[in-house]
Amino acid sequence: MRERSSVGVVCGLVALFGMLLTGCQSPSGGVAEDGRLGDPATGGTARTATASPVPTRPSGYGAVFLAVGECSSFGTTSFTEVPCAGERAAARVVARHDGTVRDGPRCPATTDFVLHISEQRPASDEDGDGAVPQGYACMRNLQPPHPGDPGGGGGPRTIVGDCVYGSGDGQVRETACDGEGERKPQYKVVRAVTDRADCPGPTALYVRLGGKRPVGCARPL
Repeated sequence: MRERSSVGVVCGLVALFGMLLTGCQSPSGGVAEDGRLGDPATGGTARTATASPVPTRPSGYGAVFLAVGECSSFGTTSFTEVPCAGERAAARVVARHDGTVRDGPRCPATTDFVLHISEQRPASDEDGDGAVPQGYACMRNLQPPHPGDPGGGGGPRTIVGDCVYGSGDGQVRETACDGEGERKPQYKVVRAVTDRADCPGPTALYVRLGGKRPVGCARPL
């Protein structure tokens, strides 16, 4: 089978801030440790790659590049769509959206990382089969580790079960709850609620999660 190359930007491969961010993370931003909800931040730590040409009518793939259920290999500057049963398959698409992460739907809670897909409009494309609109794919590793799992220390979202540590200047970042990460966990998100007043008594930190229950109640460890 012929392979199709992806591109763009990878988010969620490193430890994230203790709040929902709508794009790739920068070293600034986060949640204030005094219990104030932090402001969202986006930034410049993401890696950018040049998209490779997309074959017209590739054999063995659907009309949508990296559609839900399809798989990719891992790379440093580009990602290739490969058969899920092949030895190069490393992650599966669990959700796929056009547009940008900032403006589009959120990835599923246990997404391990996000691929940002650059727009491609081949000049020789007669029927649209070779065109790829700007979008993003929410990816789940085929094999452990799964940084997007509760307590996993990564992923594009902070969810109940995740742990964070104080990184200075009133900021916190996500780290693995088992203590195997570079930094030891100091707080754990134990509940998601609609308002800070709904958090249980031992809550020491409020973490922005987004969604219908946007406040994460974190207790000290």
